[in-house]
Amino acid sequence: MPLVFRTLLFGFVTLLVVLLIIDDIAEVEEETANIGHSKKMNLHRLIPKPHRKAAVHVNPTALTTASAETYRHRPIYNNTAKHSSNSWTFNKTLSHLIRKNILRFLDPERDISILKGTLKPGDIIHYVFDRHSTTNISENLYRLLPTVSPMKNQHYRRCAIVGNSGILLNSSCGPEIDSHDFVIRCNLAPVEEYFQDVGWRTNLVTMNPSVVQRAFQDLVTDEWKERFLRRLRSLSGSVLWIPAFMAKGGEERVEWALRLILLHTVDIRTAFPSLRLLHAVRGYWLTNNVHIKRPTTGLLMYTMATRFCEEIHLYGFWPFPLDPQGKPVKYHYYDTLKYEYTSSSSPHTMPLEFRTLSTLHRQGALRLHTGVCGIQQRPQKDLQSK
Repeated sequence: MPLVFRTLLFGFVTLLVVLLIIDDIAEVEEETANIGHSKKMNLHRLIPKPHRKAAVHVNPTALTTASAETYRHRPIYNNTAKHSSNSWTFNKTLSHLIRKNILRFLDPERDISILKGTLKPGDIIHYVFDRHSTTNISENLYRLLPTVSPMKNQHYRRCAIVGNSGILLNSSCGPEIDSHDFVIRCNLAPVEEYFQDVGWRTNLVTMNPSVVQRAFQDLVTDEWKERFLRRLRSLSGSVLWIPAFMAKGGEERVEWALRLILLHTVDIRTAFPSLRLLHAVRGYWLTNNVHIKRPTTGLLMYTMATRFCEEIHLYGFWPFPLDPQGKPVKYHYYDTLKYEYTSSSSPHTMPLEFRTLSTLHRQGALRLHTGVCGIQQRPQKDLQSK
């Protein structure tokens, strides 16, 4: 193919991608003004037609277990939060339909982790997004593989999935988040300093390998190792979900973290997602005309949570530098990272994901919290008794 033609083709494709992203942002900004107001549901939106075939073969099998562990010493919240709007109504029928169709692509109870016995030390694994690159199953990783899926036979009435957007700051959502039956957090985000806004409880938390470098300085000193161990110990029996086989580059960081967990016998349950999970999740959303490049951790958690959660509430999902009132919003509530979702090099399409979640919110399939919220303060003795 002539160089000039390739150059023109590349330029055309780049322009098309830019225009699509701009269109996504414009549509989301228009829709976010209506968040919090339910519309009449449409059962055909975001539900595959019965005759469609799933792009990923599903073989549902027996699956896994997770406890509802809470911290031994919970914080005491002040009672300044306003009550959330009651205009949203849960659409149980639509929620069940979504769950049923997701199960045509994957079984989250099984795919949440590779199990001991399916691999052995020394086995070669191809990375999900770098198929030409491989890694070996280490002795430490094998020792920490679960023998049964960490969500086997688990079911919860109300679940909270907590994203890391700065929209959570000054939200007073902490008590409301902690009132849920099961709480999922992303990328080992800190909670202690921010519990009034983000809550304290954690039942499952993800940890991308890059978190070890970004938040704990690659554990280069004893001080950083101790900070990392303190964060893990605070999880108190929760599931630590480590996507170790997604992309090359984080294998050393995963190994450092595993060594510390084993050396200090940290009380957590580790899980390592199956190799087909991301492609299966992406296949489900693509079938529903949601053209994501790579699902974010938040969308992954929502998709999986539909399997074991009846009613799902999302907090900290906001991919914009300004809130609905035009005030600046930090990318993460806990650091100084900048917004990069509009970059053509980004693997995520966050505004598109948000628009999709907003649609599901209006239909009652999930609840998307983007403002100030709160619940009545529970008695102090009650907070510390469970």
